[in-house]
Amino acid sequence: MKIVLYGAAGGEVTGSAYHIQTDRASVLLDFGMFQGHRKAEDKNRVLPKCNLAKLDAVLVTHGHLDHTGRLPLLVAAGYTGPILGTPATIEMAGLILRDSAKIQAGDNERINRKRARAGEVPLAPLYTPEHVETVLSQFIAVPYNDPVAVAAGITARFVEAGHMLGSTSIQLAIEEKGRWKTVVFSGDLGPLGAPILKDFEPFHKADLVFLESTYGDRDHKPFKDTVKEFIEIVRGVVARQGKILVPTFAVGRAQLLLTLLAGAFRNKKLPPFPVYLDSPMAVAATQIYRQHPELFDEEMIAFIKQRAVAVDLEMAKSKVSVTAQDSMALNDAPGPCMILAGAGMCNAGRIVHHLRNNLYKPETAVLIVGYQAEGSLGRQLVDGAKLVSIFGEKVAVKASIHTLGGFSAHAGQTDLLTWLGAITGARPRVVLVHGEDHAREGFAEKIGERYRIKAELPALGAGVQI
Repeated sequence: MKIVLYGAAGGEVTGSAYHIQTDRASVLLDFGMFQGHRKAEDKNRVLPKCNLAKLDAVLVTHGHLDHTGRLPLLVAAGYTGPILGTPATIEMAGLILRDSAKIQAGDNERINRKRARAGEVPLAPLYTPEHVETVLSQFIAVPYNDPVAVAAGITARFVEAGHMLGSTSIQLAIEEKGRWKTVVFSGDLGPLGAPILKDFEPFHKADLVFLESTYGDRDHKPFKDTVKEFIEIVRGVVARQGKILVPTFAVGRAQLLLTLLAGAFRNKKLPPFPVYLDSPMAVAATQIYRQHPELFDEEMIAFIKQRAVAVDLEMAKSKVSVTAQDSMALNDAPGPCMILAGAGMCNAGRIVHHLRNNLYKPETAVLIVGYQAEGSLGRQLVDGAKLVSIFGEKVAVKASIHTLGGFSAHAGQTDLLTWLGAITGARPRVVLVHGEDHAREGFAEKIGERYRIKAELPALGAGVQI
């Protein structure tokens, strides 16, 4: 038995991909896109050194692009087998992959116009909408908690991870030549106590654990304190008639912020002011959320029983922006207002245009509410850059930049240790993935102190023998 890491290893946060191999089976778990740095595109084009066409099955922890973004490459590689995920994951993956193909088509067209003018050969996109539709047709829905046979000698169990709608951790029972081993993949874990979704469900048995470490070296600010800070910042910007720009991950973060704003309007903690959801993808994702109340926690169920989130927002004259014309019109929208726009790392999408048009204005506030990968525009803002380049134009950063880490959809160190603590009685090997070097090194040290387990820090492409 062997598991090869084709992403989210060696200090790489994105590109999750694990190839599980036995003498009878070949299974891929996640096949995500590398994101956030200049070499990401090149990494995405390099296929794993295994026969993708001969895979027995593909398992998906959740729908985010860094876990699903390379799935359409399986079509071109000849894979025709099943792809397993929860019902909500399938819906979210469809939304996210279709958007990815659309963005790639647009970017590729612009790149090829420049290449044509330079007399260079045109490039093909990583994949096309046709590839996406084919791979989506291969998805098969699996239930939470029930064991599912996925290949010869391999059974999987999907449980709640609390990270995004439909997200799971996966436990594999693997048999080879009469030997049984239990391997757990945390996927991305959400913070305990966050609103909307249920908390993660830990496992209690494993021989080997692959654990995410995105925030393994630190904790977030407590959620309640973050909400208080959020309300205070917004109230101040509204008072000075400014614009509030929020680079927003369309799936998860947008729905969280809309729910918090609805509650603040309902409880009169904020005066009514326009909130613009400038993201067709976030609008569609919100609709998927509404279709899956069975995944909500008790607090959220009680909240929407009292009144729908949309009603509170409509009372504050909030709107959605679907077309490009709607988005451009926001350039002339007076403050106070809040614009929630993608992409969450400011590396593409409508938020980049809003930043170009407003970063140089002192009355503007930018709220960073999620992880910003190294090399992204969002990371530059978080790191205090005074001048940034947007579409080749230098833009002064005079807006106030606020980082609200407590809104992260990733568990901090304490919650990660809690999840791991449920399984340490089995004394498993622990392999840290999905973390920059400083995060996973700090987390490994903490695991050693608390549980007397020496965590492993594999390189990209490394094989882990079981």
